[in-house]
Amino acid sequence: MGPRGPGPKGEDVPVHPQVKLLLDGMAQVGGPPFNEMAPVEARALFKNLSALDQPEEVTRVDDRIVPGADNDVPVRVYTPADAVGGDAPLLIWLHGGGWVIGDLDTTDATARALANRSGAVVVSVDYRLAPEHTAPAALEDALAALTWSVENAELLGVNAAKVAVGGDSAGGNLAAALCLRVRDEFGPDIDFQLLVYPVVDCTLSHPSIEENAEGYFLTKDAMVWFTGHYLGGLDPKDPSVSPLYANTLAGLPPALVITAEFDPLRDEGEAYAAALRDAGVAVEAVRYEGQIHGFMGMAALIDDGKHAIDLAGAALRTALS
Repeated sequence: MGPRGPGPKGEDVPVHPQVKLLLDGMAQVGGPPFNEMAPVEARALFKNLSALDQPEEVTRVDDRIVPGADNDVPVRVYTPADAVGGDAPLLIWLHGGGWVIGDLDTTDATARALANRSGAVVVSVDYRLAPEHTAPAALEDALAALTWSVENAELLGVNAAKVAVGGDSAGGNLAAALCLRVRDEFGPDIDFQLLVYPVVDCTLSHPSIEENAEGYFLTKDAMVWFTGHYLGGLDPKDPSVSPLYANTLAGLPPALVITAEFDPLRDEGEAYAAALRDAGVAVEAVRYEGQIHGFMGMAALIDDGKHAIDLAGAALRTALS
């Protein structure tokens, strides 16, 4: 545990010292929160934040266009040194940002690091964003990217029998929902799912939503804003947006679920890990104490972010070996 810092209602809480420094810096900069911005403004701010990232070198990066059912889906393909040779694992990576913000550039550093740590070719997906495109548009794009990548395994230099999907936050939601969709509709086999502080319950009803409602980067108000844009009138208990409400989680791929102590989404991620385990799915659940939502994407500033990427990469390497 780090030293105690100011909490959302004046209490002292043991956030990690690097997190406290980051939160203090954000408070000094000021500015309106995402939920008080227009989506286009929030996207620009989020993209500016990614300028702090320190992207690693990979052997090759290719931007490609994947044909979807009703639209083309841009993807970015990262080939690390370990993947040269044509028999590499494949990771479909789905960025975070509440389904409203984020793109290939904001997740670039994370995708590169995961490629290097795992030895997998990473296909990062630029899925359609809400509110212009409500659910299930993003999930349809994720499925299109997965299907195309498996069908074009030789082009990508990957082994179609070694496939993982993963994502952080809203991307974790899409990864979990994609596993359900593939299981139920007999899509390409998925061997592993990497869920990093995922949204899995759009009812926003778990205790951590209130306990960590404000003061820790992601807020309850922001989650209300994000889900309001994404759902577009869809029932928040629909399993395609809230995988925790699926009739059964049996038969899903093994999972690594990463959560953060001071995250509004902490409890639902841990509830999903428990539900997977109860359904007979092999699960490793890791909570980072003292950390906040988004910390893995802040690896340039937070050591635990680097550790989480190392952990995820090792888990992928082992699962897909």
